[in-house]
Amino acid sequence: MPKVLIVIGSKSDMEYAETCQAQLAALKVEASIEVSSAHRHPERTAKLCSEAHANGFEVIVAMAGLAAALPGVAAAHSLLPVIGVPLPAALSGLDSLLSVTQMPPGIPVAAVAIGSPGAKNAGVLAARILALKYPEVKAALEVHRKAL
Repeated sequence: MPKVLIVIGSKSDMEYAETCQAQLAALKVEASIEVSSAHRHPERTAKLCSEAHANGFEVIVAMAGLAAALPGVAAAHSLLPVIGVPLPAALSGLDSLLSVTQMPPGIPVAAVAIGSPGAKNAGVLAARILALKYPEVKAALEVHRKAL
């Protein structure tokens, strides 16, 4: 089964991670959630992301608010596709959105909507990436699309 690593910077972001995880499960994708702050645990975060591929993950979803550095840090430490989910913060998540999308050339992060809609779309986008390799994920996406 394909695997996605979901990284959040704080336990207070767990509801968004669980929303993404549930969407992925519905699309036949396994997801593991890790809490690791880009600022409070930089070495642990770098290790999680740099070892993600070796640990069987094929996509990283990184969720962050406030400075929202986590998606960029994930992309800096991995060649896997990284999907950034900006979370509501001081400016209703606009600050997070701008941070997630303003990456330097060569270190891309795919960005989705702020908060819960973004968490769901991150799951769908990760599944679309994985569907290129996994027929069962593609089939689940087709069923999902028809149900919309």
